[in-house]
Amino acid sequence: MSGFYPKNPALGQVVQSDVADDHPDRSFIAHIEWTAAEAATADIDGVLAAQTDLGTGGARTVTTGFTDPPCPRNITATVDDVTGDDADIKAVQVVVTGTNMLDEEITETLPAFTLNTAGSVAGSKAFKTVTQVVIPAGDTPYDVTTAIGFGDILGLPYAEEEIPCIAAYLNSALEGTAATITASATAIESNTIDLNSALNGTKVDAYLVI
Repeated sequence: MSGFYPKNPALGQVVQSDVADDHPDRSFIAHIEWTAAEAATADIDGVLAAQTDLGTGGARTVTTGFTDPPCPRNITATVDDVTGDDADIKAVQVVVTGTNMLDEEITETLPAFTLNTAGSVAGSKAFKTVTQVVIPAGDTPYDVTTAIGFGDILGLPYAEEEIPCIAAYLNSALEGTAATITASATAIESNTIDLNSALNGTKVDAYLVI
């Protein structure tokens, strides 16, 4: 999008100051709202139901069966050992491919699972869709399930070096602890906001300086 309407914060506009040669950048306040549905509670299998590869131990590439996150959100992987002893869980990393909010293809290697420990790991990029997941090999026999879900991190529609957050609200209540903002001028999927409170299926409002 280009032009002045709606106001374009990327045009390098400046404002006057009381010093003749000092022209600070002009900024805008952006109000972004996520609906209750978009701010759904994090779901460990909300993108892909638990995948089982019993007895083979081979790497598994999944390309079907995905449900998109309710809006651009970070992706999680949750591993469990169906035998209950967790002995087949290895410190491997799931690789996720999908698209960002500009419909560009992106890939993220999630953090490694903890050896011999059931649990979840979370990525940091905001995925609009997921199109492929690669689950690495484990022990043989491999009695482990891996589910793909979405976390509490919300994608922002700006690619900036810095995105100051004035305030964030969960269900119209001001967050007492500041949200965590991650910014990148080159990768829009790396521009995200993570509220101090867990998302719970109520609307979220953020006021950002752009």
